[in-house]
Amino acid sequence: MKVLLVNGSSRKNGCTGTALKEIERSLKEEGVDTQIHFIGNQALPDCIACRKCRELGKCIFDDQVNEFTQQAKQCDGFVFGSPVYFAHPSARLLTFMDRAFYSNGGAFAFKPAAAVLSARRAGTTASFDVINKYFTICSMPVVSSTYWNHIYGQQPEEAAEDKEGLMTMYTLSLQGRRSEGIKYASCCVALIPCTPGTCRFCALYLAQILCLLTLETSNGENFFIFKADEEGVLGVR
Repeated sequence: MKVLLVNGSSRKNGCTGTALKEIERSLKEEGVDTQIHFIGNQALPDCIACRKCRELGKCIFDDQVNEFTQQAKQCDGFVFGSPVYFAHPSARLLTFMDRAFYSNGGAFAFKPAAAVLSARRAGTTASFDVINKYFTICSMPVVSSTYWNHIYGQQPEEAAEDKEGLMTMYTLSLQGRRSEGIKYASCCVALIPCTPGTCRFCALYLAQILCLLTLETSNGENFFIFKADEEGVLGVR
């Protein structure tokens, strides 16, 4: 299992980086392979609504967004982190996510994801909602922790003193709750077809229900990931 963590701050080792490193530490202790993708502080083009991605299968701007979406196809979960600017996630992260999710939404569909925010004082809940919108439009399970996924501090040293925030990051695991021990198995493939009595949306809903029903709290050997196509929902366990 591999999780991609995205640092949407202009500072690689700022407060957002502090939060992501704590999550990474927790995931590694669970045996999860991780990678932190730092968006950087160079200019990043916005989506220009040219829709060329529908023809090319990637964004027309051939930069780190396309590299990221290719990596995303091979990953099992995501964490998107951002500082709070004027009660909103960084414009840099939103530009990145706009282009990534619009050009290659299928790379994220039905894979768990978490939003993480860092702030000096306020604006985290509004920013949290904005990032989560990307997940819920792609049928991605939204991962929560023991509190909202926020950490507080203006400088990384201050964020490192936010013990409750760090604990919230540490207990945020993309394998689900540790008490359930949810892990991926690789033993079967199930197809839920769209029949006259089962439209595509019903099939998606049924797939999500089956996903919940296959979570085992004892040894966590059953967990379905579902992919949708025009004929139905393909669930790979």
